[in-house]
Amino acid sequence: TPGSSPRNLLDMDTFSKSDPVVVLFVQVSGSSEWKEFGRTEVIDNTLNPDFVRKFVLDYYFEEKQNLRFDVVSQHSFGAQDFLGQAFVALGEVIGSQRGRLERPLTGVPGKRCGTILLLAEELSNCRDIVTMQLCANKLDKKDFFGKSDPFLVFYRSNEDGTFTICHKTEVVKNTLNPVWQPFTIPVRALCNGDYDRTVKIDVYDWDRDGSHDFIGEFATSYRELSRAQSQFTVYEVLNPRKKCKKKKYVNSGTVTLLSFSVESEFTFVDYIRGGTQLNFTVAIDFTASNGLPSQPTSLHYASPYQLSAYALALKAVGEIIQDYDSDKLFPAYGFGAKVPPDGKISHQFPLNNNVENPSCAGIEGVLESYLQSLRTVQLYGPTNFAPVINQVAGTAAQVTDGSQYHVLLIITDGVISDMLQTKEAIVTASSLPMSIIIVGVGPAEFEAMEELDGDEVRLSSRGRYAERDIVQFVPFRDYVDDSGNQVLSMARLAKDVLAEIPEQLLSYMKTRDIKPRQADP
Repeated sequence: TPGSSPRNLLDMDTFSKSDPVVVLFVQVSGSSEWKEFGRTEVIDNTLNPDFVRKFVLDYYFEEKQNLRFDVVSQHSFGAQDFLGQAFVALGEVIGSQRGRLERPLTGVPGKRCGTILLLAEELSNCRDIVTMQLCANKLDKKDFFGKSDPFLVFYRSNEDGTFTICHKTEVVKNTLNPVWQPFTIPVRALCNGDYDRTVKIDVYDWDRDGSHDFIGEFATSYRELSRAQSQFTVYEVLNPRKKCKKKKYVNSGTVTLLSFSVESEFTFVDYIRGGTQLNFTVAIDFTASNGLPSQPTSLHYASPYQLSAYALALKAVGEIIQDYDSDKLFPAYGFGAKVPPDGKISHQFPLNNNVENPSCAGIEGVLESYLQSLRTVQLYGPTNFAPVINQVAGTAAQVTDGSQYHVLLIITDGVISDMLQTKEAIVTASSLPMSIIIVGVGPAEFEAMEELDGDEVRLSSRGRYAERDIVQFVPFRDYVDDSGNQVLSMARLAKDVLAEIPEQLLSYMKTRDIKPRQADP
């Protein structure tokens, strides 16, 4: 929810100060069209307004969400004066220190329009996770030959009085005094964030044919369950039908809540606001199979009218990630070429030709160095990924406290030559703060890349399994817009390749028990 506070606005009113209002426009993805999203309240007679009304937006790390803030002065008779505007991506606000970003207002020729301060915070829609354990005593015997096989079913109540199933325990066989395993459930799933809403729990006796017998039920709420942190809570299990029929009916047993604990789940935004930096590294395939860069059939061919597939993939991913990297310096390498002066084959040569410092300034700097390299190196082979993966892994291993996370983008035209070494490198890298994105360009078959992706089967090397899935592979051809709209192609590609990054970052932090640093209030 970005809030806004313009400062030192232009004074357009002859007799008093301006009466400003901020209008937020959101750019439609993959197009140049802007749509009005909402307006703040009007604040009368001030050049330094602090607006109260917030804009609540859905945030997607993997999309470039362009925003435009227009500041206008509203008159009582309906007319308005334009005081200036600011363009910003939502990711820039979230990626800035403590989620605060100040921008100059522009758009009135020859005038200084003041500045706008944007603040973003995440709405914490109840992120707590509960772990609890229950046991039961003296449940009704339902099976003819043995005791019961009890299990529990949890339901949350809905606004309209109906119930939705939200958890089932495992079945404990042949006992009237079962102890169930502890289980974990999000508070949202249990009660939709409403602590006093009814949670209904049914006790069943499991039957192989699926016609489970109802033993009884009891009701509670999240608030009541949470009291069990200091004491055991015992619930009577009641069967309404038995209660009606039998005068002496007491209950069908009891269920005891043995333990109940709550943990907060952290989000990607928590870590970014706590200062975690995303470091972006690029590696580009300079093997001969790409074709001579001067020929229009080459995958590296850049016509005056449109970017090559390599440049498009680089821009699509880089322009989003750069918002989360404060120094905007990106190491960029090539692989599979003969490099001057002596024509040695290299699998990690710096595109800017500076071995001491391979970083380029901004995505534009990477593109410039890439085009420069195409003119100076000789495309060759083979296609080796391991050297550049190990290079980034070496850097990632130096800082593992959660303050730095590395994303390596490899753009390639195809068949990988060092599969065994690459698998070994990825398995090693899977315990480090890094993710790897592979974009395949051109018409080749990319089966080997699918194996590296590890979505279906966890990647392994010499009997060692990857600690987490850190590779995302996509073929660029799946994202090319038929009408030739490159902006749309880039938006589609970025959406898919970046969607897994927040989860991969969280999985690293979680396995290392790293909590986000608290941003200063």
